[in-house]
Amino acid sequence: MKKIDFQKLILFENEDYLVINKPPYLSSLDDRHEAQNILDLAKDHTADAQLCHRLDKETSGCLVIAKNPEAYRHMAIQFENRKVSKIYHAVVDGIKEYDHLMVDRNLLASAKGVAKVSKDGKPAQTIFHTVKTYRAHSLIECKPITGRLHQIRVHLAYLQSPICGDELYGGKPLYLSSLKRRFNLKKDTEELPIMQRVSLHAFTIGFEGLDGKEITVNAPYPKDFQVLVQQLEKTN
Repeated sequence: MKKIDFQKLILFENEDYLVINKPPYLSSLDDRHEAQNILDLAKDHTADAQLCHRLDKETSGCLVIAKNPEAYRHMAIQFENRKVSKIYHAVVDGIKEYDHLMVDRNLLASAKGVAKVSKDGKPAQTIFHTVKTYRAHSLIECKPITGRLHQIRVHLAYLQSPICGDELYGGKPLYLSSLKRRFNLKKDTEELPIMQRVSLHAFTIGFEGLDGKEITVNAPYPKDFQVLVQQLEKTN
C-alpha cells in the first residue's frame, strides 16, 4: 500500500479541528496488520491529534480529528449529548421509499463484534430517507441519532434493506452483469462486484466549534462509491 498523502484527505481545518475524507480500507486506529492508520497519519500532521470518533475500516467519509485536548473534550461532550449531526449514504437492495422513517430498536453487540436487534441491547435510533430509487436498488440517507456498533447496517437489515456488499448482515454484492443486460465478461475471468466493500459512506458531519459557530462538512464520494452510483444512474 503506498503511503497516503494525509494533506489530500483534509476537507476542513481550523486551529482546533481537522475533518478528513477517510479512504476505505484504512483503519481509524492502530491495526496490527497494517502499515498505516488514520491516527498515526494525523499525529504526523499535528502531534496532539486525537480522533473524536471512529469509522469502520471499510467505511469512507467524514472523520473529525481534534488538534488539542480542549477541542477533543468539547467534541466528546457534543457526542455524549447527541449534538453531532451525521448523515451517511448507503446503497441498498430493492426499491425502498422511506420518508424520514425512524427505526428505534435496541442493539446488542456480541464479543465477536457482530450486532443484532435485541430487547436486551442498548437503545439505538436511526432515521432513514430515500434520496433516489433505481431499477432494483435505492440510495438511502441515514441519520444515526445514537452511535452503536454497526447501527446503520443492522437497522437497514432489520428493514429488509441490507446494504449492498454487506454480507455480514445479509447484503448481496452488486455485479455489473446484474445491471447491464448485454454484459459480456472476458472468457475465463471471474466477475468482481462493482464495489468490493459495504456500500456505506459518511457523507456529512455537523458540530459546534470552540467559538460556538456551527461547522458542517460534506465528503465527496470516493471513486468506488461514485462508480456504483453512476452505474445505477445509467441503468435507470
